[in-house]
Parts: sequence; structure tokens; C-alpha cells
Amino acid sequence: MNALIFSIGLESLLLFLLLGSLVGLVAGLFGIGGGLVIVPALIWGLPLLDVAPQHVTHIAVGTSLVTIVVTSLSSTYAHHKRRGVNWRDFWILAPGLLIGAWLGSVVASLLNGDVLRTVFGIFAVFVGLRMIRTGKARSKTRQVPPLSMVSVATLIGGISAIVGIGGGSMTVPFLHATGVEMKRAVATSSACGLPIALSGAASFIVVGWGLEGLPLYSSGYIYWPVALIIIVTSTLFAPAGAALAHRLPERRLKSVFALFLILVGVKLLFG
Repeated sequence: MNALIFSIGLESLLLFLLLGSLVGLVAGLFGIGGGLVIVPALIWGLPLLDVAPQHVTHIAVGTSLVTIVVTSLSSTYAHHKRRGVNWRDFWILAPGLLIGAWLGSVVASLLNGDVLRTVFGIFAVFVGLRMIRTGKARSKTRQVPPLSMVSVATLIGGISAIVGIGGGSMTVPFLHATGVEMKRAVATSSACGLPIALSGAASFIVVGWGLEGLPLYSSGYIYWPVALIIIVTSTLFAPAGAALAHRLPERRLKSVFALFLILVGVKLLFG
């Protein structure tokens, strides 16, 4: 364990400890799994660890997904204690999320690193703009056929795995549109991040296995020293984020986070 952690150096260790803490807060607060923070941070941080340029983006996405496995568990448990998770919707969506995430990871492995980074940048800007433009809409209860929900879940899982996120930026608005109250949609989205992360991370291990130029202590596109640091710190801070989600003004938080996403996306596209 010590060899894993200190193989990345003290300065990088502190950087990724801070990142993990931020990821935990964001995951609990917005139900998004933290990938929208992890991926760009790793794209900028992994070169400091001398990771081969052609593998940086794929490792960022794959490592993000494996951290979301634990972050999602922690965040889901915190929301479940407040009886916020709609488990009926979760079990309907789970099969599509699993299938979509596996397929999305395979697609991501076929993309050039620069193309994958551009895709993430566009997605971040899109999500940020959507969050700003979306007012406090009133949801209306709608009966959505289970097959339609599975189809949407497959799409969400695929896109999420390609960009290394837990899918909350899509799952939350989808659930809210079907009549799920916003806080319950966030809580349920936290649970939905688990099948996406499990399937996507497993796929990134398989498609990256045995490639040349991967760093020491990697399993395919999963870089364990960084993953473990983020997992430990994000797990500690996710419950605090979930608690804040039930106390702070929703609209103001969404606006700040939306601006952050737009800036990140623009930096990845033009930086």
C-alpha cells in the first residue's frame, strides 16, 4: 500500500488528496459521482506523473469510473439513511445502465486521446449551459413504460462511460421529468452511478489490459495509486455533501457548479 501511494510523490499526493475531498463533496451534493471533476483534474495532473500522453485521457476516464464505485456507495448510503432513494426506479434502470456503460467503455477505447478529451469538453459545456438555462421546473408525474426507461438508461450508461462520469447530470433531469421530486432524483442518481461505474471500470480494465506504456500499478486503464487516494478522501467527504444537499439553496449551488463546468469544458477544448 505504501509503495502504491508514495510512487506518485509528495506534491502529487497532496494534490490528489485535495481532489478526492472535493470529489466527495460534489458527489454527495449533486448526485453526479464526481467524474465531472475527476476527469479534467486527472487530464491535467497525470502528465505530472510522467504518464504517457497517448494514455492520459483514457486513464483519467477509467480511473474516474473506478473511484465512482466507492463514492457512489458512500453517497447512496447517506441518502438512503434519509429515505431519499427511489429503489423501484433504480432496479428498472440498472440493467440498461450496466449494458450501456460496458458498450460506452469499448467505444471510448477506440477513440484517440485528443478526441476523447474534446468529447468531454463539449459534454461539460453542454451540461453547464443546461444547468444555467433550466429554471426551477415543476415536475409532473408521468407513467414511463419500463422498456422506455431501460432504453434511456442504456444511453445514459453509454455516454457516462465514454466521459467517465456517474451519469447524474443526465439521470437527475430524466427522473425529475418523470415526476420524481428533485432531492429524491439526486439521491436515486447516486445509486444509479454504481452500475455505471462497475460496468465501465471493468470494461476499461479489459480493453486496456496488456497495452504498452501504461504506468506501474495499473490494471488496464485503471491507475491504482491515484484511484486509492481519491477513493479514501471522497468516501470521507461524500456524506458531508449529501447533508449539504438537504440544507443549501438548490438554485445558487447549481449556478456556481454550472459556471465551473463551462470553464472546465472551454479549457479542455481550447487550452
